[in-house]
Amino acid sequence: MVKKRDTKTTIIETGLEMASQLGLENVTIGNLAKEIQMSKSGLFAHFQSKENLQIDILQYAAEDFSHYVIIPALKTEGGIPRIRNLVDRWIEWGDKLAGGCIFVSAGMEYSDRPGKVREALLQQQEEWIDCLRKIAQSAIKAGDFKKDIDCDQFAFDLYSLLLGFHYYYKLLNDKETKQRQQEAFKRLLVNYRVAPKKRKRKASSKT
Repeated sequence: MVKKRDTKTTIIETGLEMASQLGLENVTIGNLAKEIQMSKSGLFAHFQSKENLQIDILQYAAEDFSHYVIIPALKTEGGIPRIRNLVDRWIEWGDKLAGGCIFVSAGMEYSDRPGKVREALLQQQEEWIDCLRKIAQSAIKAGDFKKDIDCDQFAFDLYSLLLGFHYYYKLLNDKETKQRQQEAFKRLLVNYRVAPKKRKRKASSKT
């Protein structure tokens, strides 16, 4: 049983790399079997369909993203330090794959394509956006963000910024992308964070 599980994991990891470069829709039983030098029937036995294979790739990517990005970020001090850590790790995670973030490319592929793969991707993205919303709420509790901010708007702004980063970085190959991303991120935080003087007054009141 262990050998079978390890084999399936190896298959999915190879499929994830293919999906990042060629697109998830182009990862088929036949193409993947050829890539890993395995019979189509042998690979089919693990997934039963192309659709199941693609969903398993997305689930594996989501788990890896959670372990590499979300969980470590949540262990960081709440507020802006946590948000910075989250953004840095998200960018690093995208660099792990040759073709960049799988969720960015898959989002474009399946935006208008109904089916179970789109449903799985949509659920993942809704959970991710909810995570960003909760991180904004934690920044309010930490005293870093204004109490009256719109956390849904923050999630939209931050997600949009990182999607733009991946587009510039991978497709346009702009050498100044990381610098521009950092500048845009600073400006985004300014819109939501408590004014420095207010933070100082709050800190002094505790002493």
